[in-house]
Amino acid sequence: MERRRRHTDSLSDDDDDRGRKRRRIAPDGVDIQDRLESLITRVGEKSTSSLESNLEGLASVLEADLPNYKHQIMKILCDCVVSFPEKLTVYTTLVGLLNAKNYHCGGEFVEMLVRNLKDALKTGEFDNARIMVRFLSDLVNCHVLVAASLLQMFDNFVEVTLEDNIPQVRSDVYVYLVLSSLPWVGKELFEKKENELNTMLVTIENYLSKRQKVHLAALRVWSGDGPHPQEEYLDCLWAQIKNLRSNKWTEKQILRPYLAFDGVLCDALQHTLPQIIPPSHNKSSVYPLPRVIFRLFDYTDVPQGTILPGSHAIERYLIEEQINRIIDSNYIERKECAAALLGYPAKNKIPLNYMIVEVMFGQMFQLPRAPYIDLFYGSTFIELCKIQPTSMPEVLAQASEMLWDRLDVMHAICIEKFVLWFSYHLSNFQYKWSWDDWAECVTMDPNAPKSKFVREVLLKCLRFSYHQRVVESVPESYAPLLPPEPKPIYRYDQEGAGSLPGTMHAHKLISAIKNKCTPEEAAMLLKDLPNVYPNGQEN
Repeated sequence: MERRRRHTDSLSDDDDDRGRKRRRIAPDGVDIQDRLESLITRVGEKSTSSLESNLEGLASVLEADLPNYKHQIMKILCDCVVSFPEKLTVYTTLVGLLNAKNYHCGGEFVEMLVRNLKDALKTGEFDNARIMVRFLSDLVNCHVLVAASLLQMFDNFVEVTLEDNIPQVRSDVYVYLVLSSLPWVGKELFEKKENELNTMLVTIENYLSKRQKVHLAALRVWSGDGPHPQEEYLDCLWAQIKNLRSNKWTEKQILRPYLAFDGVLCDALQHTLPQIIPPSHNKSSVYPLPRVIFRLFDYTDVPQGTILPGSHAIERYLIEEQINRIIDSNYIERKECAAALLGYPAKNKIPLNYMIVEVMFGQMFQLPRAPYIDLFYGSTFIELCKIQPTSMPEVLAQASEMLWDRLDVMHAICIEKFVLWFSYHLSNFQYKWSWDDWAECVTMDPNAPKSKFVREVLLKCLRFSYHQRVVESVPESYAPLLPPEPKPIYRYDQEGAGSLPGTMHAHKLISAIKNKCTPEEAAMLLKDLPNVYPNGQEN
């Protein structure tokens, strides 16, 4: 499993060899784990057969292997939950089919996943915990878990908000675990446990209305809210959940393959989720930092033919989360990351380029620090432009213009990040830009943000190129903003250099260099130049 192996590369070669030997000598089970892993991890990928037929066939194969390899199958499935979250509903459907065929198998899988969830909560792996909570939520749709037991887990998480003497981020993360799972299971809970669901949502709303937001000003990219409000991530998600609730919990983004097996899954016996109580807070506990949702585009900025979901549409959250997930899975290889981003499954239904640019800028400008180094974003944008040379550069240019327009109210750290990215991007595109559109900065106060931005960009470009190249790249009117031409400083040509050792011969050499003497003349001068010792005496 490629993504899982990234985290297990630290295992020694001896351990790996022993594992392979054990598989080879196992009777009738040569490389069985590799075969099972290949079958399970590849389900949901592009195929000539339909997803439904592939799931049905895989469920039958795994059912036949359960008597001898139950533990291996359960472990691979649990690993896939975290390693391939983009295929979450595919795996919940597979578990639902296995549970319909073998009730005890479904129960053992739930117990193993719950153990993994408890360990993740205890060790502070909240990203993995979020995915596992979401998976358990979707198992309710697949008739593997009883809805009431899932609501009990949600209630236990929400009760964290009532604890005393805890940091607010602890309450935030548990509320987020619940809210981020509702797009998957909200409709099922609404139909079966409406009163209990409403009670829980009221508790969440009360908590959110009382939260302290003193950190918000420090995390905002811009000091003003126009044209897009800068919302704290929980407030934004809550608004999206309320919008989803008003639409009767119906969304248009999540793939739900289990609907094709409704007749089979409805007849399956369901399990009660074991009690999951959040671990107690202690001084060593570390929780995710709050963040502000970055917004750059709205529906008026994108071309006709595709529709950008509204800021408070749950589809906006779901798509952005998937784009973030693709970046998190591929950030080491920029080419793979760019290809994966542009290969987004529903790319024909949304303005994908705009959403990719917005998410990547949102990460780059994230305060107090970006998730990845600045070079990752610059190099990935270049790869995106290479793959889509007719559309991506245009979107990036539009985004740059919008950032320029709001530069006066931009956070100083974000301006610096913008400078670093923009200068790097120009250096890869022959320093071509519509500089005439920004000519206003020349007559501005030298300390104005736009004037300083252009001055810093040109200075950074000088480091990527040379002075004459930078001068030729901008209009003559930009001369006041150009960095000074770097020139060599001749030590012996400075005032007071007469007291330095070897002055007379140094002057001859400097004069020869300035007059561009021939190599032969330079060799003669060097031959005549006396030896100078550290104490300043000539020999």
